[in-house]
Amino acid sequence: MSGATVINHPLVQHKLTIMRRKETSTASFRRLLREISTLLCYEVTRDLDLTYETIETPIQEMQAPVLEGKKLVFATILRAGNGLLEGMLDLVPAARVSHIGVYRDHDTLEPVEYYFKAPESLSERLVIVVDPMLATGNSSIAAVEKLKERGAKNIRFLCLLAAPEGIKNFTEAHPDVPVFTAAVDDHLNEKGYIVPGLGDAGDRMYGTK
Repeated sequence: MSGATVINHPLVQHKLTIMRRKETSTASFRRLLREISTLLCYEVTRDLDLTYETIETPIQEMQAPVLEGKKLVFATILRAGNGLLEGMLDLVPAARVSHIGVYRDHDTLEPVEYYFKAPESLSERLVIVVDPMLATGNSSIAAVEKLKERGAKNIRFLCLLAAPEGIKNFTEAHPDVPVFTAAVDDHLNEKGYIVPGLGDAGDRMYGTK
């Protein structure tokens, strides 16, 4: 779909299918989310800038590639975003972390902000915003707006599932922020849930429903 990059690696798609199954246990869902997030992180960071430094191998001196610039920032939208965050930190343990507390009012479907904490120098860092679901897009739009207010300029959005409506709303609000997802599903239902989707990611991850 226009406006989103679909990460269609076979392992990503296989793990996503298991996560969609309603009989998948909380423990398995949590483990799979951590595994799949590592694979998604690999793809969303594929084009990071590199520089070179001189190192000594056991054999000889060489010019070796290392990441250029300040440490990445992973901005997790609480609470479900933490499931993606853990797997991404497995891959990039030196990344800084921002926590954004935004929830969707189930009556209005509008975002309600309750917490925000971010590292310094956002303007000099790549910020990858993570949330398993891009449904209406309202919470994600609000989270990115908050990051921009704090100076973030280079932002990417990573999710597990997206609805066409959410992609449309998000890209209209933030055309400068690319969206990466494992799948674009069919539509939103009357309650704002992605169809066919996988249910409420937070509830399934933490066993709260």
